[in-house]
Amino acid sequence: MNYTVGLKPRAIKDLKNLHGQDSSRIADALERLRSGMTGDVKKLTNFTPEYRLRVGQFRVLFEIESGARIVVYRVVHRREAYR
Repeated sequence: MNYTVGLKPRAIKDLKNLHGQDSSRIADALERLRSGMTGDVKKLTNFTPEYRLRVGQFRVLFEIESGARIVVYRVVHRREAYR
């Protein structure tokens, strides 16, 4: 199943602040996520947004909205992801 991926303004700002190799790895992971929820995806308990995608030391925090739409809220280092 193919999803559409939307980025919140804060996620766009997070991506702009990353270095070249990290941002390209995350972009590749988002492309794989778009084409079928592949990768290290985990449903979080008692946390909003509901899902996380692990990309090395970074976490992509997102939710799945109505059907086939993924909304990315944050892209942060793992030490800051769950605060």
